[in-house]
Amino acid sequence: MCSGIAVSYAASGLGTFTLLEYGTDEQRRKFLPDITSGKKLAAFGLTEADAGSDAGGIKTTATPTSGGYIINGTKQFITNGGDAEVYTVIALTAKEKGPRGASAFIVEKDTPGFTFGRKEKKLGIRASSTRELVFEDCFIPAENIIGKEGMGFILTMKLLDRSRPGLGAQAVGLAQGALEAAVDYAKKRVQFGHPIFAQQAVQQMLAEMAMQVEAARALVYATARMIDAGVKDFTKESAMCKVFASDVAMRVTTDAMQVFGGVGYMRDYPIEKMFRDAKITQIYEGANQVLRNAIAFELRKKKAFKG
Repeated sequence: MCSGIAVSYAASGLGTFTLLEYGTDEQRRKFLPDITSGKKLAAFGLTEADAGSDAGGIKTTATPTSGGYIINGTKQFITNGGDAEVYTVIALTAKEKGPRGASAFIVEKDTPGFTFGRKEKKLGIRASSTRELVFEDCFIPAENIIGKEGMGFILTMKLLDRSRPGLGAQAVGLAQGALEAAVDYAKKRVQFGHPIFAQQAVQQMLAEMAMQVEAARALVYATARMIDAGVKDFTKESAMCKVFASDVAMRVTTDAMQVFGGVGYMRDYPIEKMFRDAKITQIYEGANQVLRNAIAFELRKKKAFKG
């Protein structure tokens, strides 16, 4: 498996969901056929240098003008940047209102004034492209706004609630792959006259890894079932499955590398790639520390505790 390929597909979905859910019929007819057929990739432009986990800190502006908007600003660390042909971009149409003044726009790749930075050199998920999106007096026609002015931040929060379980699933897949590789290697690697699987210390590591993977999978599936069942508010569960599964992915890939020993550190075996790929799952779409705060906020809001 390759998380870089997985995240490229996921990012295309991320760039499509807002259009699918809130776009006009004309917008859907124009953009969705090529995206759903695989002819074109999509991407989502939210993150900026001063707006990472704090999505409300964006500074990119979309100034109303005759017939549309002029976008100026820079988006950072955008997956599929430069490769995607269709971008959903969040920009401020009313800067004085802060997050309440953010709006969502469809921007096509060849639009004048829209360019890209260099392809970032990353620790992991190297198969996916990550670039800056640069807007310099980029004119966007009025028909390319998604929803209404000022809806951008709300649409973004709804989008991330739906996308985080998918990221949790990516993390579970990584952890499962690392577990299977570690078990297979432990059966084959002989030390002191026996496979290392016979060592109780190794058995306990593998058992702990297996329990964590299954717990993460169960949480991701439970959240997915909530969404499929039409539950309206799943912000807490969405954040929980992303945080828990990504922490498990990092922990399990680390332990799997320990089972492999020295060869696990080498590129001859797949575990070093899984280890590198796992780290980003704790960072993107909301750093885990920030999402823990969001989980606590939901607990307080819903009066989970009395007193």
